[in-house]
Amino acid sequence: MQLRSISAARKLLDEARACKLCANFLPLGPRPVLQLHPDSKILIAGQAPGSKVHQTGVPFDDPSGDRLREWMGINKATFYDATQIAILPMGFCYPGTGKSGDLPPRPECVIAWRSKLLDLMSSVQLTLVIGQYAQSWHLRNTAKSSVTDTVAAWQEYWPTILPLPHPSPRNNIWLKRNSWFMLNVLPSLKKRVQQILQP
Repeated sequence: MQLRSISAARKLLDEARACKLCANFLPLGPRPVLQLHPDSKILIAGQAPGSKVHQTGVPFDDPSGDRLREWMGINKATFYDATQIAILPMGFCYPGTGKSGDLPPRPECVIAWRSKLLDLMSSVQLTLVIGQYAQSWHLRNTAKSSVTDTVAAWQEYWPTILPLPHPSPRNNIWLKRNSWFMLNVLPSLKKRVQQILQP
């Protein structure tokens, strides 16, 4: 990767991390949390940071991250190596909590930053698309009517894209009801991650 490209990526990333576009709507204030590098090989497209991640500033620094790393079959050192893994949620900041959990990601991030940041990465071989908001944006009209249906149709997007349910402990019931996910999808995910990161 040319130094000019890396320099441009760092500049844009610094600008995104300093973003305050929706500060007035964020209960804990702005703290964009994202990770990427022009050489990133796997992109994790999630929803938005939770309250714990807002406190630490480290993406997926919570039980959801522990489960996601387990699903991928990688350790923290690999997960937080930006030359290997990019983490670009639909909303960069914690949006607050509603009646049934965290609020949806703020839309400003997509408009101001998403395409610009994605354009920085030309080495991505696999995109993990987590949850309904990321699936709606990344899969466009090929997303199904629900997260379950979209994940069940994972082979339609494979091997460059994999839709996933959110790895939150709140989804334990979903995982129990959909045992095919653990049996069929995760072994393929782990194998693909290993192929990409350790060719």
